[in-house]
Amino acid sequence: MKKLILIVAMCAVCLSLSAQNDKRDGRAGNRKYKKGDYKEAEISYLKALVKDSLSLASNYNLASALYAQKDYQGAAEQLKGISEQNELSQVHYNMGNAALQMEDYASAVQAFKQSLLIDPEDLTAKESYIYAKEKLKDQQQQQQQQQDQNQDQNQDQNEDQNQDQQDQNDDQQDQDQNQDQNQNDDSQNQNQDQQQQQNQQNQISKQQAQQMLRAIQAKEKETQDKVNKEKAALLQSQQKEKNW
Repeated sequence: MKKLILIVAMCAVCLSLSAQNDKRDGRAGNRKYKKGDYKEAEISYLKALVKDSLSLASNYNLASALYAQKDYQGAAEQLKGISEQNELSQVHYNMGNAALQMEDYASAVQAFKQSLLIDPEDLTAKESYIYAKEKLKDQQQQQQQQQDQNQDQNQDQNEDQNQDQQDQNDDQQDQDQNQDQNQNDDSQNQNQDQQQQQNQQNQISKQQAQQMLRAIQAKEKETQDKVNKEKAALLQSQQKEKNW
């Protein structure tokens, strides 16, 4: 069914309209098209359009030649130009075929729908319309799944980034705490050293004070002894004088 829609339809249209082109270039293009020389047929149809740009047959057959060369975008644009001037069921039908080939299923659905509005009895257009709707539904589901998957990936990525940031913050906090603890320990050790030094200084001062006290006591004793000697000498002298 798909081959009937996508391959046979374009060839049949080309043959059915070839009789409408009675000009030499158009007839030459038809002969080349039948032989499968689609590029040369395209050139002949273009020459015919130079002489008569409004020729429906030459415009339509040019679209067929482009489609046969798998230039689906070019064929669709050519058919669109025809549809703006002529409301033909087959034009919209072939626009739908070109859209299917490009996987533009939304445009294909619209083209087949327009073809059916013009010719509701066209069974091939009905089948193509149903087929295009199914493909569009599948495409939309795939796009939604891909969107959900991307959203989940982004969410996972954000969660990982947040966790990494939290881990970094925790590590930094631990480092800061360790640094503060080390600083406190250093400060405490320093205070202890200073206290020990102060105690040592206090202890030295006490020893010095004791030494000074002993020196003073020794000096006082020496002075006292000297005074006592002097008193004894004086007393002895007085006794001698008295005895005299």
